[in-house]
Parts: sequence; structure tokens; C-alpha cells
Amino acid sequence: MFRATRLREDERGIEGLPVRLVIALVVGVASLSVMMSMISGISGLAVTELDVRPTPEVTTPDNGSVSVAVVDPDGGRVADATVVARGGSARLDGVATAKTDENGTAKFDIDPELGPNQRDGTVVFDIKPPAGSDYADRRENTALLVVEK
Repeated sequence: MFRATRLREDERGIEGLPVRLVIALVVGVASLSVMMSMISGISGLAVTELDVRPTPEVTTPDNGSVSVAVVDPDGGRVADATVVARGGSARLDGVATAKTDENGTAKFDIDPELGPNQRDGTVVFDIKPPAGSDYADRRENTALLVVEK
């Protein structure tokens, strides 16, 4: 009983409480507004992933005429992108580059080769998006399949 009356009479326990609550509320609201502005700005930082569509999709060794379309996720073609073709599991003589035209298509004259006892292989493509665009090429792109005749 002695302890309960002492606590009831002691007013020091709530002296700093309202001030601390106000400070916590102000800091919380300020932090929330900063986070919300960051979240609303994310859409401006979004990039669109590109891919390639080689035509034909399957070719034979030493048949080097390939047309490559650079496309966005919706299938729209992208002009002024640089496409780099290099040997994957099929061999090429070096690296070939081409720029997409206004239709989003790049043309290559490559002669893929397969190794001895190799039945198939791939030619891989990388994309350098147009300067100043919101495009990116971070994922693996569609490859050209090379099969033995």
C-alpha cells in the first residue's frame, strides 16, 4: 500500500512523455514523407529490358545471312541500338557489330562454325541501347541456333 500511494503522488513519470511523443511524431512524419517521395520517383528510374529476335532462328554452319530485330517487352522495335554478335558454343571469326535501322533491324553476314563432332551450337547477341534512352540489356538474349546439316 505504501508503494501504490507513492506512485500515485509522484508526477515526475510523465514530465518528458508528451515532449518525447511530439518529437517521435515529427520525426516519423518527416521520414514517411521522404520515403513516399522516393517511392513516387521510382517510376522515373525504371528501365525497359530489351531482347533480340533473330531471323532465321535456326541456321546451318557457313550460312551467314542473319537479320536481328531488337524489341522491347511489348514487341515494339527499337531503332539506333547497337547489336553485338559473338560466338557462344558455335565459333565466329571475331565479333560482329551492326546498328539497327529505323525498323529496329540489324543485318549480319556471319559464318558460324561448329567444332568436330559438335551437332549444334549458338551465336549470342548483346545489345547496347540507344544513348539517352530508358532501355537496358541486363538479361541473356535470345540466341541463334546453329545446327549441322
